[in-house]
Amino acid sequence: MDVSSIFQNATIEELKKGYIEESDSYLCLLCGEQIEKGVIYPQDGKLYEAEKFMKLHIEGVHQSVFHYLISLDKKMTGLTEHQTKLLELFYQGKSDAEVKKELEIGSASTIRHHRFALKEKERQARNFLAIMELLKEKDNHAPSFVPVHQTATMVDDRYNITEEEQVEVAAKYFKDGVLSKFPIKQKQKLMVLREIANRLEEQESFSEKELNQLLMTIYEDYVLIRRYLIEYGFLDRKADGSLYWLKK
Repeated sequence: MDVSSIFQNATIEELKKGYIEESDSYLCLLCGEQIEKGVIYPQDGKLYEAEKFMKLHIEGVHQSVFHYLISLDKKMTGLTEHQTKLLELFYQGKSDAEVKKELEIGSASTIRHHRFALKEKERQARNFLAIMELLKEKDNHAPSFVPVHQTATMVDDRYNITEEEQVEVAAKYFKDGVLSKFPIKQKQKLMVLREIANRLEEQESFSEKELNQLLMTIYEDYVLIRRYLIEYGFLDRKADGSLYWLKK
């Protein structure tokens, strides 16, 4: 399941909730967790139906949809570090005077100026969304781009990848599931790593031994692949290397 693709194609209302409803389950847009309908879920001595349990999942694992979205790479939000901090404080319900004191900047009027700038950014974003929706109805030549994975650590031009390019690179570098060589070019390297990460999705976490054995079936230099999977934000691990898991 390509959660990044579902996430990027979700409506504003779906993004605000953080999950979508499917025929037999609720799917978390933030990590791919699925909560089956028709099941009663126990937690802290209480019983919850599926949709309520999904809301508890988002609160417990992600804190809130707001916090998840605001933590995304600035290339995915368009926000500067300063704007992100301001939004966090506004979300906490702090007054302009409290925000000024905490950030130690300007005056209350300076904070109001930042609020105005953010509202202007919102107006521009709404107009741009409408423009792009109208464009979709006319642009018959736009390629299908591979969604940027949500845990990407370095979002730049190397992520400018079409679905056609992804298929071509997979066919070029993999034969019977084995990687013939690890590419030098950064863009192709990313596409190869994405293919490998997709193969790891069947298992949520791995011991170092399990991960090494699995990667060895794909490429002889498994240490190289493991390092790049972490560097590109596909994998994470405990500090002592005892446990690895796919980032979602």
